[in-house]
Amino acid sequence: MSVRPIRLGALLALLVLHMAAGAQTTGPDLIHSKNCLGCHRVDAKRVGPSYQNVAQRYANDPEAVDKLTRSILRGSFKKWGAIPMPAQTNVSEAEARQLAQWILTLKP
Repeated sequence: MSVRPIRLGALLALLVLHMAAGAQTTGPDLIHSKNCLGCHRVDAKRVGPSYQNVAQRYANDPEAVDKLTRSILRGSFKKWGAIPMPAQTNVSEAEARQLAQWILTLKP
């Protein structure tokens, strides 16, 4: 059996694919890649509430992960004021759940 050398371009392409497959695995990765920071900040209100405020509001709610996941996927209205949160159609259910779990770790 002969072994063929891998060309540098093919090796780089495999490396990029491997890195992309492992990307967006943490809350901070997701908030950057899904453009969540357009409306939210971790520790300060922007258009929507800070993630710390969300974590504080839901801290003692046993259904918090499910509620936040639904809000991310479907949007919400009048939970944090007059400005509605639109449904985030670019976020999968698994990503929304991961975001919700991460947000709940941010209680100040």
